Parts: sequence; C-alpha cells; structure tokens
Amino acid sequence: MTSMANTEPSQMSLNEVSLEELAQRQQQQNIYVNPPVLENQKASSSLHSLQKLNSRHAHRDTTTKGKYTLNDFQILRTLGTGSFGRVHLARSIHNGRFYAMKTLKKERVINMKQVEHTNDERRMLKLAQHPFIIRMWGTFQDCHNLFMIMDYIEGGELFSLLRKSQRFPTPVAKFYAAEVLLAIEYLHKLDIIYRDLKPENILLDKNGHIKLTDFGFAKEVADVTYTLCGTPDYIAPEVVATKPYNKSVDWWSFGILIFEMLTGYTPFYDPTPMKTYENILNGTITYPDYLPPDILDLLQKLIVKDLTQRLGNLQGGSDDVKNHPWFKEVIWERLLSRDIETPYEPPITSGVGDTSQFDRYPEDKDLDYGISGVDDPYGDMFADF
Repeated sequence: MTSMANTEPSQMSLNEVSLEELAQRQQQQNIYVNPPVLENQKASSSLHSLQKLNSRHAHRDTTTKGKYTLNDFQILRTLGTGSFGRVHLARSIHNGRFYAMKTLKKERVINMKQVEHTNDERRMLKLAQHPFIIRMWGTFQDCHNLFMIMDYIEGGELFSLLRKSQRFPTPVAKFYAAEVLLAIEYLHKLDIIYRDLKPENILLDKNGHIKLTDFGFAKEVADVTYTLCGTPDYIAPEVVATKPYNKSVDWWSFGILIFEMLTGYTPFYDPTPMKTYENILNGTITYPDYLPPDILDLLQKLIVKDLTQRLGNLQGGSDDVKNHPWFKEVIWERLLSRDIETPYEPPITSGVGDTSQFDRYPEDKDLDYGISGVDDPYGDMFADF
C-alpha cells in the first residue's frame, strides 16, 4: 500500500485542503539483533542544542552518529526499494553478523520535502529500545546518501504472511495485535506517535515475534500536530479532515490492523485514494458475519470517529485496550518478556543472512555510495547523521 506525506502546514489554511489534494499528495515509501563491532572508534554527539531544548528525551542516545562507514560493511543484496533509496542486507566485516542498511538519497529526500520526516525517523529510532521495535545501531552519510544501520529481521513482513494466509484465525490475530499494542503503548509513553501502522511495517523475527519498523512518519509530539501523513487505508478521520491530532491516530490504525488481520482486507479500501478518504470520513463499516461479539465490540470502539469514544484515547489510555474482554487471556508480562509461544515460526536458517522471506529486487549497478571529497550542499540539513 502506498504511503502519503506532506510537511507541516504553513501558510495554507487547514480547512482549504480538499480530498483531491490529499489524494494527490501520495508518494511511495518502502523499507524494513547485535551491534556491529568496531575497533578504536568513539561515538560522537547526536542532537543539536535546539533539539535538546525541545525534547524531554534529549539525554537518551542509543545510537551513534558517524561511528560507522561504508568500509565497515559488505553489501550483499537488496531487501526492499522505495522513493528515496533502498534497504540492503549488509554484513559487518568486523563481527560477521548481518544487518539491514537503509539508504536514502539526500537529493530525493529534499525534492520530496521529507527532510523533517527523515530527521525525525533518525531521532525516534534512537530513542526506542523495546523488544517489539527494531533496533538502530548507528547512522552515517556521504556526499549523496544517508545510511542507517539496523537489525536484520529475517522473518519478513507480517503483510506477506497475511497474504499467504488470506486471513488469520482469531488466536493468531490476537497474538500479533497484543505485541503491536505493547510497542505502541511504549512509544506513546515517550510521546512518540507512530502514524504508519500497517502489516507491511511489522516484521517477524526468527522466532515469530514482531518488530515494528519504518519510523519515517514517527514524531515526538507533546501536544498536537497537523502533518498530513500515513497510508490511505489506515489514516484516521481527524487526519483526513486536517484537524489537530495526537496519539488517537495510532489507535484508529490499530483497529484497522486488527480488522485486516481477521478479514484479509481493510474496511475503507477503494482503488481511488480520494474515495478511500471519503469512506473514512463517512465512517460506515460492514462487518463480516463471522466476527464474534467481543471482536466486534473492540473494533467498534477503536474505529470510531468520535475521539471522546475511541478506546486508547480515553482517560485509561492503553490500559483500556489491554483490559478489553478480547484480550482477557493475554498475560502481558509474559508477552513482553517473549515467554509465550508464537503461532508461526518463519522457515529460515538463522544467523546466515537467510533472505528467503524477502522478494527479489533488481540490483542497482551504479550505486553512488561512499563518494567523498566533492561538494555536499545538503550536509547541514542532516547534521544528526
């Protein structure tokens, strides 16, 4: 599914944004445990002084800026491609382990007005340390590209498994939903809105546990924001209506995700994005007859336009969702410690760079990686890398 994004509104009135304009603002994005070992290198500082003032998490730095270089890795194959670059399977020449190397072309990021989102992605990933969120170990850049070094999660996308299964049995959907819930709860406690929850952004590790990935739309928000971003099928109505929003949007998307896992499709889908947005604003859902009452009740309390009624957005926060009868048998402490058997274990060989769960992509023979010593007009725009 296609993601769409735009920068924060400035001079244009929010009420002037039409559904046609929303549909035109689409663009494609696509992306995807052990740090690379380096010798005689020290980590450097990461955040600007302005960011330190603005973020209550400025003291947290779980990744390193400029610690690695392209010479520390052997690029093996492409795992995914997107509008700004691609994700490679890479191997550390120091410890022999495998990592996902996300690369972004600076010029494309700038031309598509995604500088803020790209810097936010780096900042959000450096803050997050959770069993169900992908780990980023470090970033660096050359004259033309940005590089992010992350865990390689061998099991592939939940999206691929869902398409093979058509739809998940209730216990399977509940397992994945519960792990996603814990990841979203953790991000919200850090005042981070994820804003792009969908099966394509959920990876499965070698044991079948989830890893939330692709933080290109994640943002630290203490109060509200206005950015138009997300994937059409999952965007909350308050975003489509260009109203100020906060964590409520993730709980809407969480409901859409559960619906899709149980039915195999999203409730507001239409081939035309503008019609999808109209369906979202209309808010009418036809639920399949095979969904039992407890699931219907949860979905109707998540996929609801009224923010004063949406579960997760109420006074009890994420606890209201966790305490819903559909999750009654979930032992959250055991789940967080990954002490619950997964419903599916990917058929991969761990630790050898197995890529059998990822599609094949044509390799770019003219990669402009590692170029230095030439003019870089964009370096100051990505100072944290």
